[in-house]
Amino acid sequence: MKSQPTVFVVDDEADVRAALGMLIKSVGLTPEIYETPQDFLENYDAARHGCIVLDLRMPGMSGLHLQDKLASMGLHPPIIMISGHGEIPNAVQAVQYGALDFLQKPVNDQVLLDRIHEAIQLDHDNRKKYGFEHGIQARFATLTPREREVMRGVIAGKLNKTIAAESNVSTRTVEIHRANLMEKMVASSLSALVQMSASIEEFAS
Repeated sequence: MKSQPTVFVVDDEADVRAALGMLIKSVGLTPEIYETPQDFLENYDAARHGCIVLDLRMPGMSGLHLQDKLASMGLHPPIIMISGHGEIPNAVQAVQYGALDFLQKPVNDQVLLDRIHEAIQLDHDNRKKYGFEHGIQARFATLTPREREVMRGVIAGKLNKTIAAESNVSTRTVEIHRANLMEKMVASSLSALVQMSASIEEFAS
């Protein structure tokens, strides 16, 4: 991941691209300009952080279509959708599908810069949360089937002797598995383990 965020601008109007590029540079941020969504996708790297300023209506692939594609790929930089007059319904749809905001052209410079900074912070927070949750999933994957079985019982609030009886093993065996899974999950307490379980698909439902 690059140390500095990038503001990706995708717009088919040359004058808009030029103006947005200058505006973004004026506050010390780095713009990366694309004329079409296809050009953007050809250079897209999910590890690069920042935000996307995306035109709603473009020839070929629309901004909404690009938004859908990025959503299907998983974690991606937040999107600020910009649109012309008469496109409010589609712009509202973009926000419903996850865009941070939509702004009408001509875009107010300060409002856009405020949204860009907000989006960059959101991207940072999202990636931090994703990394935390991914780490929990990775640690859970190291548990043996028996340790996962014991974890299910622990999360459900069952006593060691109850888990032992249900699994037809000794209480000491459950204690050993419980200690092992707590170490593997890097859980300092039962409450920490319960909190982690919210990030594990098996327990999310």
